[in-house]
Amino acid sequence: MVNYKVTVFTGHLSDSGTLNNIYIKLVGTDGESHRHCLIDIRGAFAFIRGAESTFTVSDHVSIGKLLLIELEKNGPLLFPKDAWFPSKVEVECPEGHIYNFPIYRWISDSEVHRFREGRALRVFDDTHPLGLYDRQQELSLRGQAYCWNTYAEGIPHCIKAESPCSLPHEVQFSFTKSTEFLFTAVEGLAELKLQGLADCTEKWTDIEDINRVFCCKRTDISDYAHKHWKEDSFFGYQFLNGVNPMMIRRCSAIPEKIPVSEGLIFLPGQCTLDDELKKGNIYLCDYKLLDGVEANTINGKKQYLMAPLVLLHKTPEDKMMPIAIQLKQTPGEDNPIFYPSDTEYDWLMAKIFVRSADFNFHELNIHLLHTHLLAEVFAVSLLRNVPMVHPLYKLLVPHTRYTLQINLMARKLLISKDGSFTKFAACGGEGMFTILKRSMASMTYSSLCIPDDIAERGMESVPNYYYRDDGLKLWDIIHSLVQGILSYYYKSDAEVEQDSELQKWISDIFEHGFLSNADTGIPQNLTTVAEMVKFVTMVIFTCSIQHAAVNSGQYDYCGWMPNAPSSLQLPPPTTKGTTSKATMLQTFPDVNVTVNGMSTLWLLSKQSSDFVPFGQYPEDHFSEAIPCKVIKDFQGKIEVQSVIIKVRNDSLEVPYTYMDPTKEENSVAI
Repeated sequence: MVNYKVTVFTGHLSDSGTLNNIYIKLVGTDGESHRHCLIDIRGAFAFIRGAESTFTVSDHVSIGKLLLIELEKNGPLLFPKDAWFPSKVEVECPEGHIYNFPIYRWISDSEVHRFREGRALRVFDDTHPLGLYDRQQELSLRGQAYCWNTYAEGIPHCIKAESPCSLPHEVQFSFTKSTEFLFTAVEGLAELKLQGLADCTEKWTDIEDINRVFCCKRTDISDYAHKHWKEDSFFGYQFLNGVNPMMIRRCSAIPEKIPVSEGLIFLPGQCTLDDELKKGNIYLCDYKLLDGVEANTINGKKQYLMAPLVLLHKTPEDKMMPIAIQLKQTPGEDNPIFYPSDTEYDWLMAKIFVRSADFNFHELNIHLLHTHLLAEVFAVSLLRNVPMVHPLYKLLVPHTRYTLQINLMARKLLISKDGSFTKFAACGGEGMFTILKRSMASMTYSSLCIPDDIAERGMESVPNYYYRDDGLKLWDIIHSLVQGILSYYYKSDAEVEQDSELQKWISDIFEHGFLSNADTGIPQNLTTVAEMVKFVTMVIFTCSIQHAAVNSGQYDYCGWMPNAPSSLQLPPPTTKGTTSKATMLQTFPDVNVTVNGMSTLWLLSKQSSDFVPFGQYPEDHFSEAIPCKVIKDFQGKIEVQSVIIKVRNDSLEVPYTYMDPTKEENSVAI
């Protein structure tokens, strides 16, 4: 007899154990074992949550080098069937060699499930006919489970699913995540103690009333925003380190469409506008993609959404200060340019219209499109085209966790016809899809790669730009991870071109994510190791670091509504000297719009207790020594970077924490 020692590890997720019978078959190069029922003295308790159970599987002859195992779960007659989450299986052969089979998937049916040995194999490495057959079968089943769907024309495609329950079990929320996270405005309103105001369609009549509502839930930065929202320095600071650090760019010449009067621009000392332009100290934020967008109707009232242009100046004290604002794209007598020298409320109202435009542009373009929708494309293409044994799957699957369900819920509850964003934001409804389509048409590959994006916007040297500083460092750390792992498996450019599964993954992303638009610069195929490494780095950065940067601070900066109104219900002034405090209050969104917006932002900023910090991989998909060492080195660099960020933040009046790896999630999971 030949004895194999089989150790089964059940996961630690809630309800991951099973009381059903578990069967195993070992499949090797020289044959296969009989189907064995795994039984020990604990009986059905051998597979409870967190259990590590060892069994002896005996056969008459050796089956050679192990290729895969088959697992099957069956309940006794009349016994209820349940779901089981095995993390991995280890098999020790008679010769002493130990094979590792990573699983990390839910098994909820009575079907036979095959799992490959942990060594990563590209398609042309998988030379055994049984291995190739299993690979093809896995992708065939995945292709049926993960289908593309078109939610709206002109935006990235998404997963085809009717509800979270219809998603494959392996990509659904955990029990913990599901019970903690109810993606409804009602839940947020309850936590904020604002339920009594959810249906109030009255205007705000006193800024102190907004303050009393806001005081129900506060953070250190939301308190800072509340205190400083009127200040020019804080207004300018948010373009660098707020929730939308992607708009600002260096300006080498003032655009003709904002014909500023140099006599009304007051710069420190003897500086002139031309001098500061030449020195690279003038910056521009242009919301041209919002031009002409039909604004929403809320509570039966037409709303207003501007497409402003903002000029900013980097002062000798390294502050970013606004120097001119034009609220519409086309200059004219009814479209005045506002300056800090204007009356208090003229200037403040101009900034409020900018902050409202920024809120809407950020939520749709920077947050939804550039992170959520793209992360879903990356995930669906991976799950459809790349088998579990492939090194790319092992590298990327942790960065897909919960993304499909969170996006499905967002489509159902945020941007649907009756969704919170649709009902309570200026760009809700048709305007939403106009902005998404325009944003999609203007998207470029370089805008997704932070080194290229920073260079294109001329933002390499501007001081106090912590988004850039932290982002570039983390990009380099991710790049070293990807380079170290993928160069271990791909020794030449020819091997990259030869990998049909890798090529199908990138071609699906080009087709379904970027709608086959070659102007984006997105590669249609991968031809070199360097090109592959850069693209995979971008995918991981987008799904983790970038999403955290534009998501985590939403309540911090937008919870105090006057700093980021989701909508405004009076048009901007067409002449100066006509605004007042009363005008401002009448322009702000109604009470129900304010509190529902607050509740949504609160939910979107909450962290689940089963949060997985960036760079932590509870699931051991890699088994080879070199990739495991690369991952360990990567985690060490992350720890160092986190310390650097914390030390810097100790000296800052407004700490920038959104790219601290210990506070970021591995994936788009919120």
